[in-house]
Amino acid sequence: MQIADQCVVSLEYRLTNDRGELLDSSPAGEPLEYLHGAEGILPLLERALAGRSAGDAFDVTIRPEEGFGEREARLIEVVSRSSIANAAQLALGMAVERSEEGADAAAPRRYLVTALDETTVTLDGNHPLAGQTLRFAGRVVAVRAATAEELGAH
Repeated sequence: MQIADQCVVSLEYRLTNDRGELLDSSPAGEPLEYLHGAEGILPLLERALAGRSAGDAFDVTIRPEEGFGEREARLIEVVSRSSIANAAQLALGMAVERSEEGADAAAPRRYLVTALDETTVTLDGNHPLAGQTLRFAGRVVAVRAATAEELGAH
């Protein structure tokens, strides 16, 4: 069976950046599973996988503008520590959700704490992979038709 919309696809993969640093990979024996056509993976990767079958290898390079975008300085904020709930528990690398000024409060942005001191916290709202050229390489493990339950969940 070939990969097409409404198929469940299992992939073994390695994700590296343009310096060859390993960013992510599927654990041994635990392939990534996604519903093709449901926007569960990057659109360019999804298009590159269409038409492939179990056993096929893939190697796809995705530039920042096709992936998670360029890093945006406007998404890095230094805020008062007192403006963040549970500020005493803050730690480097921790995720914090907050609404951007003038944005919909029901759809907060996720920020990572990148620096903190006694009075201020530096928050980065960029995706961790923003600004990076990404290389997905791996193999299609399995392709099958999605069940009605799987289709209903998306």
